Amino acid sequence: MRVFFIGICGTAMGNAAVLLRNMGHEVAGSDAGVYPPMSDVLSSEGIELFEGFAEDEMLLWKPDQVVVGNAVSRGNPQVEYLLETRSIPFVSLPELIGEDLIGNRPSVVVAGTHGKTTTTSLTAYILTQIGQSPGYLIGGVPLDLPGGNQLGNTSSPFVIEGDEYDSAFFDKRSKFIHYRPRVLILNNLEFDHGDIFRDLPDISRSFSHLLRIVPANGFILRNGDDPNLLALPEASWTNLLSVGTGERNDLAIQNFDEDANGSRFNLFWRGDKVMQISWQMPGLFNARNLSMAILASALIQKTGNSHELSTDLFNSLVSIDFSKCRGVKRRQEVLLDSPMLTILSDFAHHPTAIQGALESLKARYPDRRLIACFEPRSNTAVTNIFQDQFADALSLADHALIGEVHRAERIPENERINPAEMVDFISQKSGLADAFASNRDLGQYLFQRLSQKQLTDTLVVFFSNGSFDGVIQDFVKQAKSSLHLSR
Repeated sequence: MRVFFIGICGTAMGNAAVLLRNMGHEVAGSDAGVYPPMSDVLSSEGIELFEGFAEDEMLLWKPDQVVVGNAVSRGNPQVEYLLETRSIPFVSLPELIGEDLIGNRPSVVVAGTHGKTTTTSLTAYILTQIGQSPGYLIGGVPLDLPGGNQLGNTSSPFVIEGDEYDSAFFDKRSKFIHYRPRVLILNNLEFDHGDIFRDLPDISRSFSHLLRIVPANGFILRNGDDPNLLALPEASWTNLLSVGTGERNDLAIQNFDEDANGSRFNLFWRGDKVMQISWQMPGLFNARNLSMAILASALIQKTGNSHELSTDLFNSLVSIDFSKCRGVKRRQEVLLDSPMLTILSDFAHHPTAIQGALESLKARYPDRRLIACFEPRSNTAVTNIFQDQFADALSLADHALIGEVHRAERIPENERINPAEMVDFISQKSGLADAFASNRDLGQYLFQRLSQKQLTDTLVVFFSNGSFDGVIQDFVKQAKSSLHLSR
């Protein structure tokens, strides 16, 4: 089959295109700005790329099916041709993944507001370690796997992030509805994606729909400490298990401790200790991500009544050395670590994620002054919905620097996040904060502090789901030069 992807250079689209190519299909695609690194990955796999969305180029390639990306909208010439002629079948990417990549394979679907990418990566890593040869599709760059996509053995489990965002301009269902979960992980549930969901009940409704497609012989693993998840339907049609710090959870995280040497915790299955973990990944949030991944990996080949499960469930996993796990790129990724200055990049763009990251950093670097740089960039972060919560989270830092509001002109002023008000909020909590008209101004402020030797014994962390307009890379380069570091 010849499959053409419109918007192929997106991470999920590109990774899916590679997997389809590995299945033996002929694959090509178009995008506005065919750019590396994804363009290099696609070209190396023998996937033909077209710059722009010219109708003729798609037709001359003669596809049997077209995949329309989530970022593609009406007005795209190739899309308009598909709609006008109906001569070529077209699908959304999630529908393609469900039909052609997952099919009847047992799937682990990782859903929730935070931690999807990390938990997906950890689950795929565990299944690989125990010889399962899983397939997986990860919306980031895993550091413990060869890449973000793998077809694996077609009879082995398939692991995928269950994103709640909509599937395409013509399919407003959440992506995860297409993914056929045998084991469903629910990490957490908070309001997000304010551009497509009205409020928390609206997004909760989509999660309740997801629960309904887990089969009777499957499993739902929910965060038993999250009140919003506990408020969802009980899903009596399948096996419902809980993971968390509370003792009433089926898999309980106990004795969590974190310092400069890493973090440690124990796992108890219904009162009996089954594993002791010592590793380098930060925070209680990652301890929960790993716990979910461990339980999902143990359950994916199981069927039947959850009440019959014993501690034997974990026998094949106890020998795995998690101390070597590094997680996913841009999750508290250390870009520079010197005796004087440490610089990190973190993808966090929600108040809860930022708070968890800062709590972890304060435990890991107790002797360092902590500067948190925040770029309001996501569709929710640029609004004032979470303004006070963002400010409250950032007040955990010794100094908060708030960058430019991304595409501020697109948001009405009365709905837009207000960095000046956030500075006032943090100041009232006896914290220190500054706001900047542009990210470049924020970067210049840091560079001036660096050149004046005012960043000694300091940790600088950048929070953004984007590039921070190149400020992160520039500051790392300047710091290396200033500190005379070769790498």
